[in-house]
Amino acid sequence: MRSTRYAKGAVIAATCALALLPAGAAYAGSGPSAPQPEKSRRSTAPSPAGNPASKMAKAAGVCADATEIGTRGLITKDGRTVASVKQFYSKKCKENYGYLWVWDSFRDGAKPYDVTVGVYSYNDDSVHGERSWKATTGQEFWSNGADTISHCTAGVGTLRPAGAPQPSQAVSQKRC
Repeated sequence: MRSTRYAKGAVIAATCALALLPAGAAYAGSGPSAPQPEKSRRSTAPSPAGNPASKMAKAAGVCADATEIGTRGLITKDGRTVASVKQFYSKKCKENYGYLWVWDSFRDGAKPYDVTVGVYSYNDDSVHGERSWKATTGQEFWSNGADTISHCTAGVGTLRPAGAPQPSQAVSQKRC
């Protein structure tokens, strides 16, 4: 009988031990939630590629769906590239935008410089949506929207380093 008594004691001890362990009971709100659709969070960081959601783009009124069109132009000074010029198009807002990005290799250690950016129209030989900055050390620059989608256009930009009498300029690819 002794072996039965010890066996019963072992079974009772094991049962008590298991009762003390968490059994993985589910309580409302304690388990993993149902899969949620991911919200598309677009970065607001500026970038060399151009980000219509950046702070500077929003300040210029760039529409969120703006995408780059054509190939970029490069502003050079003394044989080295200092900035890129692009053109963006918004289907939703029916506008074009000029974009200029100052390269780190120039910007690092540069004195303040002057910048202009806009959309050049080959149809009326003028720059639309132009904006300019004097004595800046910024990196990202957007033009205002240009109502030029029925024109042949290009992004156009200039950069004049401190001490230079004339700006250097570039134009993105012509788009019709």
